[in-house]
Amino acid sequence: MSHSPSSAPSGASTLPTGEEVVQNLPWRWNTQGRVFLVGGLGFMFDAWDVTLNGVMIPLLSKEWDLEPGQAAWIGTANLIGMALGAFVWGTIADRIGRRKAFTATLLIFSLFTLAGALTGDIVWFAVFRFIAGFGLGGCIPVDYALVGEFTPRKHRGRVLTAMDGWWPIGAAACGFLSAWLVATWGHWQLPLLAMVLPALLVFFVRLFVPESPLFLIQQGREKEARAVIDDMVHRVGLPPQEYVLPPVPAPKPLTLGSLGEQVAMLWRYSSRITFVAWSLFFTIMLVYYIALQWLPKFLIDAGYEQSRAFITTGGMAAVGLLGVIVAAWLVEHTGRKWLLGVTAIASSFLMAWLAAMLDVPTAVLPLVLAFGFVVQLAIPVLYTYVSELYPTELRGSGFGWASAVSRIAAGVGPLIFVTWMVPAIGLAWSFVVTGCMVVVAVVLMAFMAPETTGKELEVTEA
Repeated sequence: MSHSPSSAPSGASTLPTGEEVVQNLPWRWNTQGRVFLVGGLGFMFDAWDVTLNGVMIPLLSKEWDLEPGQAAWIGTANLIGMALGAFVWGTIADRIGRRKAFTATLLIFSLFTLAGALTGDIVWFAVFRFIAGFGLGGCIPVDYALVGEFTPRKHRGRVLTAMDGWWPIGAAACGFLSAWLVATWGHWQLPLLAMVLPALLVFFVRLFVPESPLFLIQQGREKEARAVIDDMVHRVGLPPQEYVLPPVPAPKPLTLGSLGEQVAMLWRYSSRITFVAWSLFFTIMLVYYIALQWLPKFLIDAGYEQSRAFITTGGMAAVGLLGVIVAAWLVEHTGRKWLLGVTAIASSFLMAWLAAMLDVPTAVLPLVLAFGFVVQLAIPVLYTYVSELYPTELRGSGFGWASAVSRIAAGVGPLIFVTWMVPAIGLAWSFVVTGCMVVVAVVLMAFMAPETTGKELEVTEA
């Protein structure tokens, strides 16, 4: 957002603003890159945890003799917790800061993942997975707000798209490591325990990453904002720069009413943008989460060995890294909307095709890999696009609420999908229905939301 001369002190109207300095710095790995790496590791654990639901569903179905409706709660409890965490932590991050919110999310996740590994009851397991999800659910909105606000404008599309590269790394690591741990030792608790210590490590590393300067500006914390900006200028090798910080409204205290107030602000800012963002997240991520969590069970039911089902799902996630790389290259050339629309629709109907071909072994692996590649073209563009639709004071909560909608869809959707839709119309036609929902969301985006390629990030709504 550009500021009028009246927003700068007298005699300084020609100086750039602090956010303009940040968004026009050159990219350096010792500056913006370290934020990308640490934020990305948090995102990696989010992927690991969601994929872990797909591992736990067949393992605990066998261990505790669960019916499909009961097993669905393994993923549902975790993802509803993530939904709650996404909008709670997104709102908290807009009030207390990206840095503090990020550290708290990983600590809660680590403690309750450990608790889940120590229980022997499906009810308590679901409770602990809910709380762990609540913690980790805040990682994605906080990560994208933090990384986006540190990243120079001309690199932002590629960097935010590349952030999603951490997702297939985490998902693939979960699939491959879980297959090895279970095949070698046979204990269902080991895949849970395998991710606790690395997550705690990221918690401590995160303490050394500074707060977002754009957040500090928006909060009116001028001295802290100048310290971060000046340090960034020094780290990228530029001489000290003069700049102004625009006046901002006094920050509002964080209260219990902040959640309702913040979502109301999103709809007041733009009901069209918010409706489109929620529709895209709901439909695209519903298809992806059903595939990620239930593909191992679908493959096992189709006759695949357990370890092979886990490895195949890991392969689906791993090939997604190539999709992220291609998306990062394409996103600035094609624009966000066109690339997102084409890949979202294509990936949805690839999943329906895969479901129709599960009894043809030679077709399964190519279709699994094709889906994994195309869906990871769509998802990073989705995250980049929605994170750019809102100004700084709403960016964390805007992305967080959209992410929460996707987690609700992914939590409740499989209960309906597995319990009612699949028995009624079959697996393939159930995915056709979800694919049609994606088409509707893409059409809404085409007519109701703006293109954001090259757009300067705003600090306030004004």
